[in-house]
Amino acid sequence: MKKTTRLGVVAASAALVVSGLTTGTASAAPTACSGVIGIVAPLTGGVAFIGKEQQGFAQLAVADYNAKNGTTFTTKDYDTQLDAAQASTQAPNIVANKEVLGAMGPAGSQEVLAIGGLLGANNIALVSPSATRTNLTAGTFPNFYRPIPNDGLQGPGDATYMVKTLKAKEVVVIEEKTAYGTGLAKEVVTTLKALKVKVTNIAVNEKNADYAAVVTRVSKTTNFVFVTFQDAAKSEQVAQELIKQKKKAVVFGSDGSDQPTFKTPGTYVSAFAPDVNGLPVAAAVVAAYKATYKAEVTTFGPPAYVAAQVIVEAAGRACAAGKPNDRAAVLAEIAKTNIKQTIMGNALSFTATGDVKGGRFYIFKTQADGKRKLVG
Repeated sequence: MKKTTRLGVVAASAALVVSGLTTGTASAAPTACSGVIGIVAPLTGGVAFIGKEQQGFAQLAVADYNAKNGTTFTTKDYDTQLDAAQASTQAPNIVANKEVLGAMGPAGSQEVLAIGGLLGANNIALVSPSATRTNLTAGTFPNFYRPIPNDGLQGPGDATYMVKTLKAKEVVVIEEKTAYGTGLAKEVVTTLKALKVKVTNIAVNEKNADYAAVVTRVSKTTNFVFVTFQDAAKSEQVAQELIKQKKKAVVFGSDGSDQPTFKTPGTYVSAFAPDVNGLPVAAAVVAAYKATYKAEVTTFGPPAYVAAQVIVEAAGRACAAGKPNDRAAVLAEIAKTNIKQTIMGNALSFTATGDVKGGRFYIFKTQADGKRKLVG
């Protein structure tokens, strides 16, 4: 199905959706307002299901804004495959498209590191729904924003939960050697050591790691194996290998593991967004997504809706102020974001460095049927 057709289908559902949102900064824009919101996501490859969900929710957000304001903003896809090199090949294409006013994405921290500078030099905002590496908002990329919390909260939060709530005494941390994995592993290890827990850090390559061999290094007294993968299938491999090798350790996955492929009962996972399926404020959006894309909603989709919402509302405000198709004006407006309630149930505004104010992570435990139950 072509993108233009899909957006048309989404727009037909928009009347159901926009009534469920209350925004503090969304002012009506003139009908003449238009432009492109880039969707920078892994649309092919091993984690394409993440990118497809982010794509769908971003398209919904833009269509909803158009339906409410009579504007004609559109989206354009830039496939990164969750790979920094692939993202780097897309960055010049984004810059060259003068209609692009901002970009939803990228999904991964390593991709932000790869393209943030070039896009920033061209005043193109990146609003990522899932890049959590702490130092992305340390000042290097003033064009970078995220409606989700960073690993400076996730790492210490997960480590503290393992120790204080789950009474862990010994933890193995598997550090995948990526920008995301290395940064998060450092946060977790530092906190565990401060809490006087015995910690073993095992570094693995992103590709072709031998998880059976890794698990042989997990002692029989280890309580948890904390994994920093971005592909949950790897987390599932580790969980199953622990069972096969008769180790008692339980896998605790970071937000990268919050995918359906990680399903071993008794495992834990943290997430940067709540399960919106039961939130009244998200009901219309969830229904529209399921009806249009024939797919279930995970924690990766709703933040993409919010990220695209931030960009398109900023573009609308810039246009209404007499600055249509002005990337710098859109970037300036994003900094002023003040949404009273998003579909994730929270108010949204940003710190001076681009982090969400008041963000938190959620901890889920996998049940016998593979579903997640909120436990922290």
